[in-house]
Amino acid sequence: MTERVALYPGTFDPVTNGHLDVIGRAARLVDRLVVGVAINIGKGPLFDLEERVDLVRVEVAPIAARTGVVIEVRPFEGLLVQYAKDLGARMIVRGLRAVADFDYEFQMVGMNRRLDPEIETVFLMASETNQFIASRLVKEIAKLGGDISGFVPKTTLDRTLAKLRATQG
Repeated sequence: MTERVALYPGTFDPVTNGHLDVIGRAARLVDRLVVGVAINIGKGPLFDLEERVDLVRVEVAPIAARTGVVIEVRPFEGLLVQYAKDLGARMIVRGLRAVADFDYEFQMVGMNRRLDPEIETVFLMASETNQFIASRLVKEIAKLGGDISGFVPKTTLDRTLAKLRATQG
C-alpha cells in the first residue's frame, strides 16, 4: 500500500491551538504529515522563518508521539501544488474557521485542481473551541497587553511574549 502523505501549509506566526487541533486531526488520516511553514514575508511576520519552524517542531512533537505518525516541519516557498508534488503528497490539508475562510479556500482549491488534479484538498473544520482563533488576532491581542494563554500552547506563549518585549524595546 502506498504511503499516505499530506501537506498542511501555513505561516504559523505564531502557531496556535487551532493549528495544533487541525494537525492532530490530520495526523489520524495519514501516514506522514508535512507541516509546510511558508516564507511569506509579505505578511510581515513577528517571528522569522527559522523561529516559526522551530516553534512548530516543538509544539507538534507531542502530537507525533501520541499518534505515532511521522510529522515533519519544513520551510517552503513557491507554488503550493508543486511543493506538494515534490513531497509526494496527494493531499493538502486546510483548516476552516468560518465562511470567510471558505470563500478564499474555495478559490484556491479550484486553482490547485487545475494545476494538478491528482492532489486533493481536504478541509478540516476547526473544533468549536478554536474556531475564532487567528494568528493575526493573537499577535494583536498580545501587542496590546491582552492574555493570549488560551489561544496558544505554553512554549509559543513564552516565546511570543519574549519576542514582543524584545521588539518593543
